Amino acid sequence: MRVAARTSLPEEIAPAVLTRRADFVAANRGLRVARPGFVLLAHANGGAGMRFGITVTKRIGNAVVRNRMKRRFRALVREILPLHGLPDTDHVLIGRDTGIERDFSRLRDELVAALGRAAAGKGDPPRKPRHSNSPRISRTPNPAPKR
Repeated sequence: MRVAARTSLPEEIAPAVLTRRADFVAANRGLRVARPGFVLLAHANGGAGMRFGITVTKRIGNAVVRNRMKRRFRALVREILPLHGLPDTDHVLIGRDTGIERDFSRLRDELVAALGRAAAGKGDPPRKPRHSNSPRISRTPNPAPKR
């Protein structure tokens, strides 16, 4: 049985992990680059270094499927981000339905391409808001007619 040697990066090169919800919400205001297996969010973090976060929603599958996808994304990020990531930027990968069955080499190529687009400032257009900011209309039933 062959055991692969685990290469560890020096602390100054290895990207830090996003853990606070506020960091993920802030990244959502940044640049968005959609790919078939994932969506990349990139947002400048004001000198906090290169950081990354991964999110996979329950819509993708059960816990086993979501954890497998997160493991694949972590492996991608550790390999690609030190070489192609943007400095002083938060990078968030959001898993998509097709990401779990996608070939790892295709995911790698898509991540490199997405980081290239983000570095060039060529993000996808912003998403349409889910809810409008217009005043809410009361949904009370019509009053009974007068007799």
